[in-house]
Order: sequence, then C-alpha cells, then structure tokens
Amino acid sequence: MAEVVDAVAETPRVRTLVLAADGWPGHRAGQHLDVRLTAPDGYQAQRSYSVASPPGEPPAITVERLEDGEVSPFLVDEVRAGDRIEIRGPIGGWFVWEPALGGPLLLVAGGSGVVPLMAMARLRAAARSDVPARLLYSSRSWEDVIYREELGALADGPAGLEVVHTLTRAQPDGWTGYARRVDEALLHEVAWPAESGAQAFVCGPTAFVEAVASGLVALGYPSERVKTERFGATG
Repeated sequence: MAEVVDAVAETPRVRTLVLAADGWPGHRAGQHLDVRLTAPDGYQAQRSYSVASPPGEPPAITVERLEDGEVSPFLVDEVRAGDRIEIRGPIGGWFVWEPALGGPLLLVAGGSGVVPLMAMARLRAAARSDVPARLLYSSRSWEDVIYREELGALADGPAGLEVVHTLTRAQPDGWTGYARRVDEALLHEVAWPAESGAQAFVCGPTAFVEAVASGLVALGYPSERVKTERFGATG
C-alpha cells in the first residue's frame, strides 16, 4: 500500500501524485508501477503508470484523465493527500536509463509519454551528468505540455537539457516552434545523427511510438538503440 502525500496539478487534465510506499525498494528511471483500485462491491481495476520521480526520491506518478477511464478519473479528480492506494512495483528493466549508460540521449515523447522520460531528465540533472540530452516533445497545445515550467528550468539551467516542442493542434499567438506531427523529416531536423551513437527512448501512444521508431531506424539508428514504451490510443 502507498499513502498519497501530495497531489500536484500539471495541466487541467493531468495530476502528479507523490506516494509514500510501504517497503518501496527504490526504482530506476523509466520503470513503472501498477495501481489497483477496489470498489465497495469488490470490483477491481488495475492500470500501469510510469514513475515520474528520479531514483532516490519517493515514487510519484503523473496521471492523465481519460474520460472513459476506470482508474484515471479517480486518481486525477478524487484522490487527496492522506488517501491510501494499492500499488505494485517497480516493474520493468528494459526501458531504463542511468548516467553510466552514457549517450547522447534522445528522448521523444508524445503527450503523457513524457513521464518516464522526465524521470530520466530529472536523474540526469540530479546526478549533474554531462551526457548530452535532447527532448522532442509532441503535445496537442501549449496548455497540454506536462511539466512545462520545470522543462523550461531544465533547459535554461546548468543541466543543459535541450527541449524541442511541437504543438500539433493549437499554437499560441507568436508561436515560432514546430506545429506538426513527429515524422521522419522532423526527426531528421531534431534527432542526434545516427553516427553519434545516441540512445533513443520513445514513449507515447502506440501509433506515435511506431512512427517515431520507424523514422529513427530509417535515419540509421540501430533498432537496439531505439527503446520504446507505449500505451493505448490517447494523446
């Protein structure tokens, strides 16, 4: 079990829950955990959520509300500090990064797929790693950018994370950045060259992840250097 110790609104549809988990063994950047909710009548629903916090910090999950979801509306709209929820984890060992693995590091996110990549970016900053890192982040609009202020701080701060946004549905007045979906042409402009030896981590909706992974391979990235994590058709 885990107690919710803090709840932070990231966007109108997204909230981060910071957890104090009994017996939590620690996690690696990129891992996830399972949340299981049990209704008064005994009905159970379980969903997986990436851990947003870096290793060494309490586990935190960032949840996007899906209007037809069984779990996310409760986590985003109902849960309060002091509530307890059932979790299991950490889970996963393939989609993980740590400074010792080197780089350059290419992070490509679609919507809430930024969550495990943010854990990597936070770890890199906390470790004062000098591994070159670049995040290409596709969002529907500027208001939908999760961790917007923190990403700006990481880009401007000593960590030197390069952040490239593309807004696919709506752009604010004066927007000069990308305003299209991530495809091979955009990757060619933004991604590290394949010969750099860059490691790519891609997370987002299934179609997004498949398009990005295919685009990177077409640009010469060996498939073993393109690690992917995907979720259902949202974002």
